[in-house]
Amino acid sequence: MPVAISLLNLLPAHGRNLLTTAAIKLVDKLLGIHHLDALYQTNQLHGLDKSEFARRLLQGLNIQLSGVDELRANIPVHGPVLIASNHPFGGIEGVILAWAIEQVRPDIKVLANKGLKIFPELSDYFIFTNPLVENDTQNASSIRACLKHLKNNGALLIFPAGRVSYFHKDTRRIADHKWNRLVASLTNRSEANFMTVFVSGQNSRLFYLLGRLYYRFRMLMLPRELSNKHNAQIQLSSSKAIASSAYKSADNLELQTQLMRAQSYLLDPLWLVPWAPDPVTQLKSLHSGITGNIIFQEVHNLPTEQHLLDHKDLAVYFGYKSQIPNTVMEITRLRELVFRQHNEGSGEPVDTDQFDDSYTHLFVLKPATGQIIGAYRMGQTDLLLAEGKLDALYLHRMFEFGPEFVNRQQACLEMGRTFLIPEYQRSFQGLYLLWRGIGAFVCQHPQYRTLYGTVSISKLYDPRSVALIEKAMVTPTDSVQPRLAFDFKLAPEVQDFCEQHTLRHHLSAFLKGIEPDGKDVPILLKHYEKLGATFHCLGIDQNFNATPGLLLSVDLPSAPEKLLKLYLAEGWQGYRAQY
Repeated sequence: MPVAISLLNLLPAHGRNLLTTAAIKLVDKLLGIHHLDALYQTNQLHGLDKSEFARRLLQGLNIQLSGVDELRANIPVHGPVLIASNHPFGGIEGVILAWAIEQVRPDIKVLANKGLKIFPELSDYFIFTNPLVENDTQNASSIRACLKHLKNNGALLIFPAGRVSYFHKDTRRIADHKWNRLVASLTNRSEANFMTVFVSGQNSRLFYLLGRLYYRFRMLMLPRELSNKHNAQIQLSSSKAIASSAYKSADNLELQTQLMRAQSYLLDPLWLVPWAPDPVTQLKSLHSGITGNIIFQEVHNLPTEQHLLDHKDLAVYFGYKSQIPNTVMEITRLRELVFRQHNEGSGEPVDTDQFDDSYTHLFVLKPATGQIIGAYRMGQTDLLLAEGKLDALYLHRMFEFGPEFVNRQQACLEMGRTFLIPEYQRSFQGLYLLWRGIGAFVCQHPQYRTLYGTVSISKLYDPRSVALIEKAMVTPTDSVQPRLAFDFKLAPEVQDFCEQHTLRHHLSAFLKGIEPDGKDVPILLKHYEKLGATFHCLGIDQNFNATPGLLLSVDLPSAPEKLLKLYLAEGWQGYRAQY
């Protein structure tokens, strides 16, 4: 039976003679290429088209793949897309990914090591390059071919490490080589969508041992590593496609490339721990709504100074449960309604606790109908702590406040339980009026310089996203600690990136890659950030369906003048002048 796969395939016909042929056959045997040839012959791979060849090769090795459907679902069907992957095996992952991607993108091309010419049937997949020789003249033409393919709305798969993953002495980890800046350059120049893939798995222990002795041994071992993948279980983890514009925060190709590499390692399933089961498992029917007439009558009886402002067909008020019990009941019903949409509901007919009795309720109302649009719950700490008992504060159940924390140093407003009804959640008007109300309240009560509270981060976010938000936003302090911390470890390669760079600049790119619906940083968190908030720590609120909450404080007089004018209106100068 003729040999179908051999290093002879890499040698031009005019370079072959009896001596070179015999020598190459010996090398084939030493490198284990004869095992590949046996695989070739047994599965009748010779002369097949690329798709059938790849399918039969994977079938012959009996490789068990997972994550293929997710990968295909994440790939844009049309338009330019650059897909970058880690390189754990040095060969078979190229065949796996090309075959998987082709089902969605028949135009897929793979920038590949020219050593893969050993499989002539697969050559139509590949744009060949020589990553081991930087000045190889073929590399420039290969890059031009890649760029042309992307600009023609094609799909391109590359392995930016340019070589198989290996043991790194400095980190004591098996990981990819530093990625080539080509991945960022091609993405930017073609304006292609970008997505990452992480292929799980490792080569044999012998492979890494020999590689530590001499790096060239890694290349020599690759044929044996491909043939020993019989019955391997390989998981493919993929990101969502991200617009190239998302990388504008990376102001140079080197940084952008490091970010893209970290995005691949963020997908490593070894570091993906799902949320614990929700403590709330059953949802009771919501309390019946309070009619608008009843709410309007209660609000109409409030003192004039508690009517903070009017804006078009809406008005903002504040009150206490003793004054407006039915209005507060409707607020708690609407809170539960909205919180359930974010997997934060209590499961009870209303979202309430004993703090509703003592806290201030600021709310936006449509007077014509008595409909409540949204609300904040505010704790006036000077009144609540008059007896010096911290347990009068809701957030004392979630955080251990030291004597140096601002709520034990001065009068503050503890902010929480904010919501907007669904039809106003995408409207600027709802959040704007809540903050106009807060501005009017502090102008009436200028002793409140500092606002503090938590931004709840819904468990609809991936736990990795929450860990990234914590790492990007929090400035650790000894003055306050969570009673139950959010304990989640990111992949070491991602940790390295976070420690070496300002993560906040790249947070959106990370989140957009792993959030199924493309969620970005929570809007309320961005709002507090614009006000100049300090983020202290992240804790788990065990009284709020075990939802993570990011504790922050805002020194309101220090907020940007533009925002003080917006929210405090004509009272901003008088309020600021006191400080």
